Formats: sequence, C-alpha cells, structure tokens
Amino acid sequence: MPLIKLSATDSTSTYLKELHRRSSQPDYTVVLTHNQTKGRGQLYSQWVSDPGKNLTFSVLKLFQDLSKNRQFLITIMVSLALYNVLKHLKVPNITIKWPNDIMSGSKKIGGILIENTLLKGQIEWTVIGVGLNVNQVGFPNGLNANSLQNVLGHEMDLDALLEKILGALRHHLEALESAEWHHWYPIYYQCLYRKEVVSTFKTPTGQHFSGIITGVAPNGQLCLTLENDELRYFGLKELKLLN
Repeated sequence: MPLIKLSATDSTSTYLKELHRRSSQPDYTVVLTHNQTKGRGQLYSQWVSDPGKNLTFSVLKLFQDLSKNRQFLITIMVSLALYNVLKHLKVPNITIKWPNDIMSGSKKIGGILIENTLLKGQIEWTVIGVGLNVNQVGFPNGLNANSLQNVLGHEMDLDALLEKILGALRHHLEALESAEWHHWYPIYYQCLYRKEVVSTFKTPTGQHFSGIITGVAPNGQLCLTLENDELRYFGLKELKLLN
C-alpha cells in the first residue's frame, strides 16, 4: 500500500480526498499522521487525539463495479476488519457500536468515517478514515473514551499495529465486491454493542425512549423492538444510543 506520512494535518480524510481529486491516486493509498488537528467522526463530531499517541489514518479504495445499494456493506467489512485485529490482540469486551464505533466494554476506543463518491449509481471510490486510541492515557472530562494501553496495561508499537490493521482492511475489502449480505450480516450483528438488551435512545428532538436492538437492514438502518413490541427501523441521523 502506498503510504503518505504527514507531520500534521487537519484531517487525513480531507487531505486524501483532495489529493485524489487533483491527481488520481493508486488503490489502497494510505495517508497517516500522528498529529491530526481536526479529525472528524460520524455526524461531524470531532475526534480528539493526543499527538504521537494514537493511530489516525485514511485509506483510499477504488471500485470497478459496486452498486450504491451496497454502501453499508463497506461499513460492515471495515468494522469487522478492525474488530478482528483487536480481538486477536485480546482487547477485552470488543463490540461494534452501530454503525461503526469500536468499543471496549462501555467505552469507545476507535471510530471509523466512510465517505463514498458515487457515479451513475455506482460507488466509484471511498475514503475510509480510522481513529484508534492506542497509547493515550487520559481523556477530557465527559468523553466516554479509552485506549488500548489502558485496557491492555502496556504501550503498543504504532507501526506494527498499523501494519496489522491495513492487512486486515485489505483482506476484507478484497472480498467486498463479491461479498453477500446474507453471509456478513449475522457476523456483524453478533458483534453489535448492546444488542438484544433494553437500551435508551434519544431522537434529534430530544425525545428519550427504550428499545431493544434486534437487527440491521441491508441499507444500514437499525431495527429496534419497542416497548409495545412494535418493530421500527431508524437511520443514523434519527437516533442516538445513550446506554
């Protein structure tokens, strides 16, 4: 994989997207920095990272024939790649918080931001941004986050960890265009944070309600069973899981 290392940048994903638009980059081009000043998470939230302590990088993936209807399958494959690496490292209680936050217990240790570029109903290319808390020990008050060093009890070699993650990403993404939803759905679902237990959710209007995560639709919507046994599907912008 071609690797571009930056001493600092506001966002590796923004840098990689602009670079590719100016001059087409090879498949699996990686942009890495140990000082990302304006990292982004889902719904424009900010990713907070101490310089030199964590992994913040983005990967370019080009597609030849991938329908826009398979966008959530990219989320599944990338999430499982990261999940599997951390599981192999024996990080405790690893789960995926829908759609693609990586949790250890009840705290977030990693986040993924996937930005697809579409052309005539196909996914032309995507930029996959990854932020993983590795050797950062402390976090701002109120931030529900943790790191690999905190949960494993020792520092991690950032370069070696990056190599493992990039290998897993390539392995999962190579299978993407031929991947079948019905094969990967149950694997992803079994990894979900707080599945099949009563949880509290919040709508954009501030309404709180209880429900149980009981599925995920092919388009990525979360299926909840509500208190009256009604099944309802919600998109990413329609609710937030509180606990």
